[in-house]
Amino acid sequence: MLNVKEVRKDFPILETGVIYLDNAASSLTPEPVLQKMLEFYRKYRANVERGVHRLSQRASEEYERAHAKVAGFINAKSEAEIIMTRNTTEGINIVASGLSWKKGDKIVTSLIEHHSNFILWLRVKNRYGADVEIVEPSKPIVHGLLDLADFEKAVDDETKLVALTQVSNVLGVITPIKEIAEIAHDHGAYVLVDGAQSVSHMKVDVQRIGCDFLAFSGHKMCAPTGSGALYVREELIEELEPLCIGGGTIVDVGLDYYELEKGATRFEAGTPAIAEVIGLGAAVDYLNKIGMENIERHEKELTKQIYEGLREIPKVEVYGPEPERKVGITPFNVGDLNPHDVALALDVSANIMVRSGHHCALPLTKNIIHKLGSVRASTYFYNTKEEIDKLTSAVREIAESLT
Repeated sequence: MLNVKEVRKDFPILETGVIYLDNAASSLTPEPVLQKMLEFYRKYRANVERGVHRLSQRASEEYERAHAKVAGFINAKSEAEIIMTRNTTEGINIVASGLSWKKGDKIVTSLIEHHSNFILWLRVKNRYGADVEIVEPSKPIVHGLLDLADFEKAVDDETKLVALTQVSNVLGVITPIKEIAEIAHDHGAYVLVDGAQSVSHMKVDVQRIGCDFLAFSGHKMCAPTGSGALYVREELIEELEPLCIGGGTIVDVGLDYYELEKGATRFEAGTPAIAEVIGLGAAVDYLNKIGMENIERHEKELTKQIYEGLREIPKVEVYGPEPERKVGITPFNVGDLNPHDVALALDVSANIMVRSGHHCALPLTKNIIHKLGSVRASTYFYNTKEEIDKLTSAVREIAESLT
């Protein structure tokens, strides 16, 4: 059972009276994670996989252990399928740049994607002559729900990759990845999942959903910024060309040749963000201790509370599906007010931090929301029902000021 009051003690920033509802952009980082990172700097600050002295050996053990923790968190077969990255964007770029493309290869994606899982495929189209097909949500389009029948039409034997978000960063809608992966694999296509908004809020099992690639960020799951991971199904590791090569990625080098390491090591060139990776491992420990099922249950309650509370307010337009088909992300607008003005008013009047704008999803904003952007309230396990009451009350005051 989740004890929210007790958990909040790990986040000193919450003691200042701030109501933090910008978790889809970046979560807060708890003290145990910070302490683990400081442990590295204070007790075994050394480079990894380089030295035989005990500090380097300890740092290397902690760094490698983080890979294993991440692998277990998403149920990868082993840490050999885990590449440490700076964020989701870097992970998707590794796949986009690392696959071998030819003219006529087809990429299927959707209208609800973050730019990081959208513009990369347009670049592949421009560079190599690949075809990109964009699947739109079914009606009412404002809910953002993707229909399996549309993927059965879009995915064919020319399709090389299906690239989709598991959870929309704007609408919060959950995508049926497992069923879409089955459609893709029937045609020999790979499946890449943008897990930036899913891994932190729900139990993600890469073997169950059947994806070939999964990218996600640490900074959305209580880890430090500059940390993230890319899961690559073990059979495909050798098919990807690394984005960067150099120190730490080779087996042998001569005057006119080089041989790269096998497995995920070949993708982690140079000195990595050691403390950040160790911090990501500590964040996995922290989330496992709380229990992802407890986090998901708590957020479902908050999501329903926000959804129902905001929909009752005149002049407030809420986007996305009903709560049972989404995670704790709720976008809305208040009349014709600029979303940035609403976000600033919530900050100034009620200490409420939310995100405003197009949320790095302009195709979605232009074709679904049809406004400059939206205000996005996004929850995490340390948020409370009282905070949600304050949000709806503050939004109501803003809406009433328009009359």
